[in-house]
Amino acid sequence: MHLKAVLRALPPLAWPVSQTVPWGPLLAGCLAGTGYLAIMAHFADVSRAPLGPGAVRLAFLPPVAALAFVPRAWFRPLTQATPVPAWVAPAGRLLLAVPVLAATCWAQLGIMARTFPPHILGGPAVYPLLAQLTGWCAVTAAAAACVDRSRYADLGGAVAAPVSFAAIALAWYAPVTSRLLVEPAATAHAATIAWYAVAAAAAVLTAAAMRDQWHRYGRWRYPRA
Repeated sequence: MHLKAVLRALPPLAWPVSQTVPWGPLLAGCLAGTGYLAIMAHFADVSRAPLGPGAVRLAFLPPVAALAFVPRAWFRPLTQATPVPAWVAPAGRLLLAVPVLAATCWAQLGIMARTFPPHILGGPAVYPLLAQLTGWCAVTAAAAACVDRSRYADLGGAVAAPVSFAAIALAWYAPVTSRLLVEPAATAHAATIAWYAVAAAAAVLTAAAMRDQWHRYGRWRYPRA
């Protein structure tokens, strides 16, 4: 299918694709993380201890877990028979989830900023944190897209979310990767570049997985009669 035909088909598909987005888990994850951070900000005001980027990272884990349920390609055998490529639906759901995640990140950063006293002009650097959260979302989307093309596709985000958390923990605590991705072992500039490189590689993997036409099944061994 030519690119122009795909672009012409996108506006009529916006509403049907939006109906398949798991808005419940996505909004629940975003609200849970933001609510947790708001509670932590209240105690930070009482104790006069401003919140740091670590609190925002922890609060952003529920939205990341909810994102694992977004790229699921429902009714793939049916969508493969339509003129529109099968990858359009999961890609559209990811695009619709981006503004929700961006608004959640903006709200959480605002909550963190309000815990700093007015006389403190500067705060922790935000751009490395944005790069980290972008990398986490990209890794989660890649894991979900790959799981959707495997024999565990019916489990969807239940498999992709733990896999994503394991990848994040490995990148955060493994000595080899922590020197490139985690401050203060890595500078803020170097960590930002590294996380955006991870996000770009994960985006390429996500695109390749969503364009894959076949599920990956293991061999079944039937007992001999």
